[in-house]
Amino acid sequence: MSPFNRRAFLGVTALGVLTACTSEAGSPLILPTDPLVGQAEAARGGTGRTRSVTITATTGQIDLGGPVVSTWTYDGAAPGRELRVGAGDLIEARLVNQLPVDTSVHWHGLALRNDMDGAPHLTQPPIKPGETFTYRFIAPSPGTYWFHPHTGTQLDRGLYAPLIVEDPAEPGRYDAEWTVVLDDWIDGTGTTPDEVLAGLRQRGGHSMHGMGGAAAQQLTGDVTYPHYLINGRVPAAPVTFQAGPRQRVRVRFINAGSDTAFRVALGGHRMTVTHTDGFPVVPVTTDALLIGMGERYDVLIELGDGAFGLVAQAEAKSGVAFAVVRTGSGGVPEPTVQPAELRGKVVGYADLRSADSVVLAAKQPDVVHRLALTGGMMSYEWGINGRAGDLTNPARVRSGQRVRVEFVNSTMMWHPMHLHGHTFQIAGGPRKDTAIVLPGQTVACDFDADNPGQWMVHCHNTYHAEAGMATALGYQT
Repeated sequence: MSPFNRRAFLGVTALGVLTACTSEAGSPLILPTDPLVGQAEAARGGTGRTRSVTITATTGQIDLGGPVVSTWTYDGAAPGRELRVGAGDLIEARLVNQLPVDTSVHWHGLALRNDMDGAPHLTQPPIKPGETFTYRFIAPSPGTYWFHPHTGTQLDRGLYAPLIVEDPAEPGRYDAEWTVVLDDWIDGTGTTPDEVLAGLRQRGGHSMHGMGGAAAQQLTGDVTYPHYLINGRVPAAPVTFQAGPRQRVRVRFINAGSDTAFRVALGGHRMTVTHTDGFPVVPVTTDALLIGMGERYDVLIELGDGAFGLVAQAEAKSGVAFAVVRTGSGGVPEPTVQPAELRGKVVGYADLRSADSVVLAAKQPDVVHRLALTGGMMSYEWGINGRAGDLTNPARVRSGQRVRVEFVNSTMMWHPMHLHGHTFQIAGGPRKDTAIVLPGQTVACDFDADNPGQWMVHCHNTYHAEAGMATALGYQT
């Protein structure tokens, strides 16, 4: 994302050190250098175990299962290798930047300490080409998470990977586990994400590769992609997950796409939703899932005997991502298969309720921030409360408050809204950190202000965020 006017807001010195500043209301804002940032993390405790890893952001070619593309990846693969830790473990992740530009890593969904959140110019200086930066933080909550850059349109390349935080107390009533990463792919196919963004701005919302029809223009996204992927493979060369018949498998779905929501179903099977964005829900059975950009769902599936197609239909677009689940003999389904489950029940937020162990206690909000999602396709300028990418006027909160954020979508587009550093609860629904806000819809999200610092709030459509649909939430002393 572009720096906008963040330097004035943060008071970044020539040495790249974040210094104290004062909000318009006159109260100092809590910044990453403040002791309260570390104190909040220390209060959560930890296991004493350390998980060290080196991640190299690099350029090169990768094979998508036929198409070979030049792109940027973590360690030469897309998705990058899965990072798996235990709840309470200390993560030491050394990022080596071999890209030709600045970068960072955002640990999507984790309520980690503010100075490790990976938002350049807000929580840390950018990591320049040839530099390294070590992220050190405690993984606070079990669940399905992921990590990716927070710089420009880099997410729409190959820079993403799963982060799984295991719960040692979880019963684990399943026989096998599979992480499924969904993505829309355009980099290295004759254009780059930066060129796509320039085309959207030039052509008033029409990308260089055209639109997915009027429905796509008014609903889920702006870009028609040549490829849709599951775990880095095109449908013609799908990944295959192997298990035994009648086994129960836990599938962790991550939508790493930049501009595409996916409707997902496994042919011949129903799914029981157990978690949203890492947090448990009262189990609900469904035929299909609708997963917005940045969202994660965990499900349990009791497998039949044979070979089955896992289909992720690009919502309101043409094209699918495809994988195979095999438990026995039988021919592999064609990538063009359209399981009946895709047209069946699709679980929504209203169908989901937080498990008792994670539900927020009933409480009236101490402060309400109404964030209007504004902008349009013709100018391709997006914003929050009519301001494009303005981090100089953060929504102000204080530690200990119950905060309500109301996302009000006055546009014709889907906006998956993501709050850094916190998990909110949708009114009467699940705990999440990313929520789809449909055109004309208002979504109210409550959370407890328990993680001091300056935090991004933005649309997780990469192009909308880069074009201005971003703001900040700031803690006051």
